Formats: sequence, structure tokens, C-alpha cells
Amino acid sequence: MSRRTDLVVLTGTHTAGAERVIAAVRALRPRTAVVQHDLREVATGALRRRIRHAGSDETTLVRLDHGCVSCTLREDVLPVVRALGARPDVDLVVLHLDPALTPEQVCFALLHVVSGPGPVTGPETGTVDLLGVVACLDGGTWLADATGTIDVADRPDLAGVPDDERTVAQLVVEQAEYADVLVVDPVGAGAWELLRTEAALARLAPRAVLATELDEQLLLRHLPAGARRGRPDPVHAPLLTGEPPLSGVADVALSLITARRPFHPERLHAALDHLLDGVVRARGRIWLATRPADVLWLESAGGGLQIGHAGTWLDTDDDAWRHAEPERRAAAALHWHPRWADRMQELTVLTCDADPAAIRAALHGALLDDAEVAK
Repeated sequence: MSRRTDLVVLTGTHTAGAERVIAAVRALRPRTAVVQHDLREVATGALRRRIRHAGSDETTLVRLDHGCVSCTLREDVLPVVRALGARPDVDLVVLHLDPALTPEQVCFALLHVVSGPGPVTGPETGTVDLLGVVACLDGGTWLADATGTIDVADRPDLAGVPDDERTVAQLVVEQAEYADVLVVDPVGAGAWELLRTEAALARLAPRAVLATELDEQLLLRHLPAGARRGRPDPVHAPLLTGEPPLSGVADVALSLITARRPFHPERLHAALDHLLDGVVRARGRIWLATRPADVLWLESAGGGLQIGHAGTWLDTDDDAWRHAEPERRAAAALHWHPRWADRMQELTVLTCDADPAAIRAALHGALLDDAEVAK
């Protein structure tokens, strides 16, 4: 069997913290290669690729046929990772993502996309084993970023990805949410802010390990059972995977909101304002009275919110039930309703300085009332 090289994805907007993590990893594993792509010029069809290994530190200007993130992954990131993984003098690759990237898209590509020259019979991980994701966070600023309304395009240190309409909150929350290890830099943060940040992270990413030291944890060898390791959750996975604490601490709380009747679309639109102030993260499946066949996915972070299509409810047709994951069918059978089938509202809302009871009341007030249900 051919040798496979370990791969760790490093993410986060805290670049100074990321450099400290890289130094610690290279000290632990001297045969580490670090590859980093600077995307600040990607809109012009160029990026800067930096590779550090042993005593070498080289930066190369790379021209792309198209100035987009997907093309960057396909044309340069994946082939470079594959080539480094095949080198006999490398036993660990650290893929340090540009601060404006989230790890989910990159990890999906690493696990599923085939590209690059030469014969390939499997995904990019044919030469590397993706161990998971390490996120570097600034303990003094992360929570403010995660509840803010600033756009990524308005942050000079993050701008560069074409047509980027995300908020900084959406970026930093997704980076932390997808991590297996969270490294929180306490420099410049007060005790109260650190307490609140760690409380929010424990509820946002309950399967992640909070690293207090730059030690072997960074190598992702001994993660708890059920760790993400770069793999996304299915849209119908349980919202409380990892058993996050539901009790509040330091004005940070996680609420699970459920209901067995549909939302009125106009009243829901008005109620959504409650998710845009003092909320770190809201996510889950919703059911609109005007779209009875469709599962909709709601996701917010700070001042950014989006709703998208996530399939159909399981009584829509025979194919829906037959093609559903076994876990989804089991959960649906457990709470099947004779009229509504598996339809239900199910949201988690992570608040910081917001009133969970007021949010719950606003959302419940957007449901159809008895007279509307009767119609």
C-alpha cells in the first residue's frame, strides 16, 4: 500500500495566531510542508502561492484562466496538495487557507474532486489523509465580529474574492463552526470577553476541541469520536449533534425552537429581524404555509441571513422516502404526524446579549393560528 501523508486545513481571520500555530506544528513535525494561497488578486486572474518546507520559503505568482475561487481550487490548490503529499520528504501538509475562505468548500473538494495531471483513480486524498480543520480565532475580536453587520468586502484584510456578498459574521462563524480544534488567542482580551467567547464556541461547535496550548492537539490525531474531520453534516442531520449545552452562561444561550404548524410567510419575514441583532448563529429547517412540499433551510450569523431550498418533505412522493438517508427516515417515523407527516419547524438560535424568550415569542407569533390552520 502506498504511503499517505497527513493533511491539516488551517482556517481563520487571525493571521498572527495562524503563524504561531504553523510554527508549533513545524516544531512538532519537522517534515511539514505549509502551502498558502493569497487570494487578494484573484479577481484579476492571479494568486500568490507560498510553500514553506524545511529551510525553503518560496512565493510564486500563479496566473489563472478564471478569477474565481472554484477555479483556484481546481487549477492550483488541489494539484499542489496532491504533489506535496506524494513527496518522500513530507509527512504532513498544512493547507493554510486565505482568511476570506471557509473550510467547507475546500474540504469538500479535497474529499471528492479529481483533478491534476497524471493518472488519478480516486479523489485528491489519494496521496493525503484529511485529518480535519484547525481554526485560529482572536479572543478579543471574534465575538464582536460574529455578531456584527460589516461586509467582508469592506474589510481590507479580507477583500479579494469576487462578488463576495457575505458579512464578516458569516465568514468567522462558518470558520469556527467547521473546526475540529479551536485555538483562541487570549492576547488583548479581557476575562469577561474570553468567557463569553468560549461559551459561544462551546455551543456553536460542540464537537470541536478548545486548545489551550499549542501542543499535540494541533496534529488532530486523537479527536473525540464523532469529530467532523472535514465532513459536512447532511441538511437533515440532528441540529444538536455533539450535545451542546442548552443552559446559558455569561449572557450566551442556545435555544431549540420547534413547532408542528407552518409559518405565515409575511409574519415570518417580520419576525426574522429578531435573528439579526445579538444572535451569533441561527440555523435549521423551516416550513412555509405557501410552500407545503418544500423543506427550507434557514441560516444566519450576525447581521447576515439566508434561506434556501433543502429538498422536500417525505410524504411528497414515494421517491422522497425511498431516497432519504436511513437516519432521516428513522427520525421522521419517530414523530410522524397523521396530517403533517414529517413537517415541522426546527431551529437552533445561539444568542449573545439577545433575549431568547423574545425570539421564541416572535417566531411562534409567525406561525399560522388555529383559524388559519383550519382553512
